[in-house]
Amino acid sequence: MPPVRASAAADATRRIQRTSRVLAAVCLVLIWGLPATVLLYWWLAEPVELARQVNLSADAVMAPLMPWQRALGGMLTLLPVALLVSGLVQARRCFRLFAAGRVFVAESTGYLRRFAGRVAASVAVGMLSSTVLSVVLTVNNPPGMRQLAIGVGSNEVFMLLFAGMVWLMAAVIGQGRSLAEENESFV
Repeated sequence: MPPVRASAAADATRRIQRTSRVLAAVCLVLIWGLPATVLLYWWLAEPVELARQVNLSADAVMAPLMPWQRALGGMLTLLPVALLVSGLVQARRCFRLFAAGRVFVAESTGYLRRFAGRVAASVAVGMLSSTVLSVVLTVNNPPGMRQLAIGVGSNEVFMLLFAGMVWLMAAVIGQGRSLAEENESFV
């Protein structure tokens, strides 16, 4: 390999490693920050804002929210967040491998696939928990004014598409690794 190409390859590797270290750190912040933020949000947010988050109209919550509603709402919201955090743990492990220069290894493709699966599961659980949350928020409303809201938005569609893309990229990396190993066995 000519010296210029070797230098460019080394520079690209260093950039990948540096970026991977940064992304691993971001994942760590999110792993700890997301659950805390969700709980704080459910404790402090106005009922109007909570209603909007679960596909209800701004005036859907007619009675003051009881502490148990906020606590249950926070716990239900933590279900998809827990899956997302679990996915971020997988992503962080993958980025740490990349930072160590181990890109085309079976472990990294496994981490990427698990990340994608957990993001997709988080979306599915989030849609279900959002539906239950609409009932929790309106349970103290007068009879006939309680609501059950089901919704799928562009965020959910985008996250499912993103999870599918990451899963497919992991499969492509795994296939490339298998082909490289096969070619090495012929030499």
